Amino acid sequence: MRAVCLTLPTNRACAGTITSIGAEAAYAARRFGVQVHLLVLDSADPQARRRHAEAVAALPPAEGVVVHHLDEAAQRAFLREAIERSGLAGPDKLLDLMLPDAVSYGACTNRAFLLAAALGCTSVHRRDSDSRYQLCDGEPVFPIEHELATIGVRAADAAAAVTEHTLDPAHADKPVALVGASFIGEPSVDLGEIRDLDPEVYHDVVALWAPGTATEEQKRELVAESFVGAGTEPFTADRAVLDRPDIWRIDMCNIALDHEVYERVPLPPATDTIGSDYFLHHLVYDATLPGVTHNRHIVNYYTPERRTGSGFTAYQERYAKFLLSMLYLHPVYSEMELAGDALLDERHHVRPEVIADCARRSAAADRTENHRRLAELDSCYRRLGGKYAEFADRLAPRRARLLDEAQADIEDFALLIDAWGPLVRASRSIPTERLPR
Repeated sequence: MRAVCLTLPTNRACAGTITSIGAEAAYAARRFGVQVHLLVLDSADPQARRRHAEAVAALPPAEGVVVHHLDEAAQRAFLREAIERSGLAGPDKLLDLMLPDAVSYGACTNRAFLLAAALGCTSVHRRDSDSRYQLCDGEPVFPIEHELATIGVRAADAAAAVTEHTLDPAHADKPVALVGASFIGEPSVDLGEIRDLDPEVYHDVVALWAPGTATEEQKRELVAESFVGAGTEPFTADRAVLDRPDIWRIDMCNIALDHEVYERVPLPPATDTIGSDYFLHHLVYDATLPGVTHNRHIVNYYTPERRTGSGFTAYQERYAKFLLSMLYLHPVYSEMELAGDALLDERHHVRPEVIADCARRSAAADRTENHRRLAELDSCYRRLGGKYAEFADRLAPRRARLLDEAQADIEDFALLIDAWGPLVRASRSIPTERLPR
């Protein structure tokens, strides 16, 4: 029986989301006859974890669904064994990259990838804690309907399962590597308040993630496309397009990835950096692998802590680090775009050594552009005043550290790519009875 991994990484209270994703897992097993490993990776505080455990225990038994609720201790134990079995040098460093003390959107998904490999899954389907499913005629609109119909399927064969097929026939023999949609509701990056306060400052803040060579027109286009998802129009009927994936319309709260991609290249393990989990979007697209972009969008919402006190400060700092990460990621994206299907071997598998080499060379980039980004961000926040000016005061003495961390993050990414193949093979070798539940 085909096994798949439906995963929910979380560091906040989300018992309701666990109940909803449990229903999606049961639907998937019933509809497609697959075994669904529902994997909740729980980094929340003890009180929230207890509520999560209660929500997991209350899930109705469903044939074909196996539930795994892992706190960080269980995740760490699994990772230690996988790293030990891999025989790789620097085990403590690798453990830190896989399970850092700080928030890492890439690392939490990388843990799901390794656990999926250990469980024998052929795909990973990720959801987020701050999202809900749409309803249509009173029934939840599950994205996994399109994901399991096409993920990993030869593109020529997947054409029968979509509503539109615009893929170049040259890619017909390649497998569908990514299936996804976006969200409706609040923007994915919490900058809406800035837009409401001052649209010009919003433009300037968002445009900072453009490449240093971008024209004003390109910046305007980038700002218009960034973080907006699928708008507000609710789901009424299915639309699924087979082509190279529309990565501007696919979000990590609503995505499926084929194991032939994530078992070869991980996500950047950068800490305290939003957007670090979107690298594989670019890789799939640039490598000319097929994807399916559909319209079963998830409803995005915010938990209140993002907008007040320490939660506001932490989120804005993660946005600042996202901007700094672009100094190193834009050159990698450019090289991948130029390489195209040369990123693949003769079996349409991604060549990880090419990506690692790009990342390693990118780490030597001159930091002048990042000094400019921080100076302009400081100016923007001071124009807004209030808590944004206070954040600028807080950010100023941290600039040198943030610049160093951004460079270290891309170096760590290259290191993890080099280690990834042995880690995946080691994870697969762990006996099933030793895997955490």
